[in-house]
Amino acid sequence: MKQPLAYVHPAAKIAPNVVIDPFVTIEHNVEIGEGTRICSNVTIMEGARIGKNCIIYPGAVISAPPQDLKFQGEETVAIIGDNTTIRECVTVNRGTAAKGKTVVGNNCLIMAYSHVAHDTIVGNNVIIANASQLAGEVVVDDFAVIGGGTLVHQFCHIGSHVMVQGGARINKDIPPYVKAAREPIAYTGINSIGLRRRNFSNETIREIQEIYRYLYLSGLNNSDAVERIEAELPATKERDEIIMFIRNSQRGILRGYV
Repeated sequence: MKQPLAYVHPAAKIAPNVVIDPFVTIEHNVEIGEGTRICSNVTIMEGARIGKNCIIYPGAVISAPPQDLKFQGEETVAIIGDNTTIRECVTVNRGTAAKGKTVVGNNCLIMAYSHVAHDTIVGNNVIIANASQLAGEVVVDDFAVIGGGTLVHQFCHIGSHVMVQGGARINKDIPPYVKAAREPIAYTGINSIGLRRRNFSNETIREIQEIYRYLYLSGLNNSDAVERIEAELPATKERDEIIMFIRNSQRGILRGYV
């Protein structure tokens, strides 16, 4: 259902039951899945791919050109998954030649005034609280929660099931399952409450805690700690995910709290 005061480019592909409120602008080369609502004063620019049953609140701008001086107008996209909520005045820029796409996954909540920059990949079930700013080519894995007003440096990687304190300044990678807090940002334990809410067993939580004791409380450097973890702790999905994350880290991982 499209209000007469909305502008929808005739080439845009809009599912039949999408609700489009007044004063919306939808450009060409846009696709919107069924059951989605686009609230008033939203601008959806070329390259947007929006899934099913989303709601995008007033003032949001989806798939604007990247704020990157290297961008030469190449054809790229901004992808929003199914069942995702984009609150007021959020901006999601489309990709550049680096990756060709910016992605926000399924079942996400991106709160008001947040920014998701070019080529950033946000996983599924992620919550990004108000006024957080994700720079270009950031990766946020599934079930991460980022507190309000957080600033994330370009190329940083935030692992799955991470909880980040509001107002944080992140310039290192944050490995999976941890809490990141204090100023400057540091490891402050594992996200045990979040893990219990997501039905991780007590045994698995204890195993994750033991892994991070090696990394942050043993006095070993990261390479030696990883070797000890592999040698002394049983292989599990969580153990291997943490080890792979650390070995693949390009910026180095979050420091421990001193």
